[in-house]
Amino acid sequence: MTSKHKLGQGKKRWTEAGIKASFMLCALLSVATTIAIISVLLWEGLAFFRQVPLLDFLLGSRWSPLLHPRSFGVLPLVCGTFLIVAGSALVAIPIGLASAIYLSEYASPRMRSIIKPVLEILAGIPTVVYGYFALTFITPLLKTIFPKIQVFNAASASIVVGVMILPMVASLCDDALRAVPDSLRQGAYALAGTQLEVTGRVVLPAALSGVVASFVLALSRAIGETMAVTLAAGATPRITANPLMSIQTMTAYIVQVSLGDTPAGTIEYQTIFAVAALLFAITLSMNILAHHILRRFHEVYE
Repeated sequence: MTSKHKLGQGKKRWTEAGIKASFMLCALLSVATTIAIISVLLWEGLAFFRQVPLLDFLLGSRWSPLLHPRSFGVLPLVCGTFLIVAGSALVAIPIGLASAIYLSEYASPRMRSIIKPVLEILAGIPTVVYGYFALTFITPLLKTIFPKIQVFNAASASIVVGVMILPMVASLCDDALRAVPDSLRQGAYALAGTQLEVTGRVVLPAALSGVVASFVLALSRAIGETMAVTLAAGATPRITANPLMSIQTMTAYIVQVSLGDTPAGTIEYQTIFAVAALLFAITLSMNILAHHILRRFHEVYE
């Protein structure tokens, strides 16, 4: 082996070692960032819960931390958040699943190459644009159907959030459906199954774990949506199931208090971290649920 070849091998090893070290650094940076976020939430959240009992926070039905008499029951914010999640699910899940089935089972390669990028464009639109779209288009449209609808309402926010998470549902469901091997499809066709029967009775059940996990992940994304619901849903914390009324979500409250008018270190300021900690716990639980569904019901095909 020549010295030139040895030099090349040594340079290659050093390059690979440098790349490996950079990858490890990126992984450690991600872990450190997560730990730092959790630490801040815990530190400020514990300071809040030293003054407000945890059960009063979780079970209280009135949220008024900025005005006297103060009340720190977070249920109105949780109710508003899940009202948006439920409404967005009604929009995103059926349309997203139907889009994924069409792209995976029915669309030609040319049609797929057109529809898939259009869905991805929806995911790239800034959320503040969705919020103004809800105010200037969705709400006036709903007002022609429901004249008593408020300017800021949960229905228009739910629709735009549903459109926002639609690409995630469609993309993840499409990946799950396309992962089903063609041998299952061909076997069903050999038994004289129609294309609709093969899709509904063979392909969809085989990909059910991935489909359900995509729903859970998309809804966890809807829970954390901020600007669209801040602009469209309003800032009125209340416990209601009426989507025509103004509500406030957890993220919208965090935006409201984070504008800079609340002095740092006060209990009003600490409510940001208490609400954020609850939001973090909810989204973390949903992500864990999605991964559990994938592991528990995942089908392995050979």
